[in-house]
Amino acid sequence: MSDEFVTVTREGQLTILTINRPEASNALNAGAQFAMAAAFDAFADDDEQWVAIVTGAGAKAFCAGHDLKQQAAGGGLVTPPTGFGGLTARKGFNKPVIAAVNGVAMGGGFELALACDIVVAAAHAAFALPEVRVGITALAGGIQTLPQVVGRKHAMGMLLTGRRVSAAEGLAMGFVNEVTEGDVLEAARRWAEQILAASPMSVRATKEAVGLGLSTPFDQALVDQWDYPAMKAMLASEDHIEGPQAFAEKRAPEWKGR
Repeated sequence: MSDEFVTVTREGQLTILTINRPEASNALNAGAQFAMAAAFDAFADDDEQWVAIVTGAGAKAFCAGHDLKQQAAGGGLVTPPTGFGGLTARKGFNKPVIAAVNGVAMGGGFELALACDIVVAAAHAAFALPEVRVGITALAGGIQTLPQVVGRKHAMGMLLTGRRVSAAEGLAMGFVNEVTEGDVLEAARRWAEQILAASPMSVRATKEAVGLGLSTPFDQALVDQWDYPAMKAMLASEDHIEGPQAFAEKRAPEWKGR
């Protein structure tokens, strides 16, 4: 599926979502917000799609956040129930998502990247939460997520000033996994290929356990993880049998995703 705001392509079990508003630095207006939400809904519901990459059209911007021109015109900050870009407030979503940050990621655009599991950035990419400079705050998860990822001091240094951070500094701070001088989408595909080589059931169980474990005391998380839905599904799956069997037979596993 694709529309005027979002282009969706599928390459085997990989879905690529491209924000398609390069003339507006891929800022999301109301139409783009709900198009992104619908695209992520389709990915989440498709059992044959195991990993997603989100990126922006053109070389200038990944996503410049909310379309402030829409807000200035009285349109407000329209966000779907699943959060900015249909991702930042999505609950119970255990499929991995990779951000291929091809340019600036500002405000909600940075929060969208933070909501992804892996961030691959072009060398010229830049990140910021500049909301305080325009009289708003980072309400799409940035205030909560950034301190968890980089620590309070680094997070406050960005949140209170709105300053831009380069891809290289983002790598040093810990919210970027890889910086590339080459094609950022190709770099993201390489990460996706590594994930796709693993059992999707195990990948989803791992993502679920990490997410739920962040808000649970360690000793309790060790106990609770056995009852997490994706973990129980993995333990009861064909993949749970196939993995050890393929290892014993010295062959590549044939994952079913069930």
